Amino acid sequence: MSVQGPQQVLELANVCRNFGDGATAVAALRDVDLTIAAGEFVAVMGPSGSGKSSLLALAGGLDRPTSGTVFVESTPLSGLGLNELARLRRRAVGYVFQYFNLVPTLTAAENVALPLELDGTATRKAHRQALDALRQVGIPELADRFMDQMSGGQQQRVAIARAIVGERRLILADEPTGALDSTTGQGVMEVLRARADAGAAVMLVAHEARHAAWADRVVFLRDGRIVDQAAAMHDPAILLAQAGY
Repeated sequence: MSVQGPQQVLELANVCRNFGDGATAVAALRDVDLTIAAGEFVAVMGPSGSGKSSLLALAGGLDRPTSGTVFVESTPLSGLGLNELARLRRRAVGYVFQYFNLVPTLTAAENVALPLELDGTATRKAHRQALDALRQVGIPELADRFMDQMSGGQQQRVAIARAIVGERRLILADEPTGALDSTTGQGVMEVLRARADAGAAVMLVAHEARHAAWADRVVFLRDGRIVDQAAAMHDPAILLAQAGY
């Protein structure tokens, strides 16, 4: 039975995710139990194919588990229809994808404001909040630019602004610094850390130990299972060894 605490934002309870059937089935996640509280920053590490991206997709309702239950703010996602699930994602969950997933025909500010407007926020208010989010990631001057007028790093910062706009309670980031130089990448980690310190639950998929060190806790995945959890350390060699690199 799931025990829901008032500060718990995300819970995965005995979650499995299989792809395919029978002898050809591949288990991406196996019996995963994980909770993240409000104000907690959790990094997920593991070798390629360990299930990190699958875990993130299930946590945000982009995919459904084969078995087990995912809760976001005490709501079981399995009980929601497609429209209800979409509303919950717009209201409560912010995503940062590896490949941005921005709309090329919209400006930076319009991309950031889009989830707010889809959820019923007035255009002017959504635009103000979008500009504030762009300021937080250091690119307010790019608000009126289209995607083909930006570098990959700038587009990634737009994607991060879209994820944090509207004070969402759960932020899911899939290697958000992959397209950024080290200085800009550190700025992104500072934004995610600040969001957690302000009360959001943050889950970060990380390959680099220096990024995982920003977290409160590091979860290690291997072959679809959580094999260890530990408080974040500042020794990259220890983190990488535990992650299986």
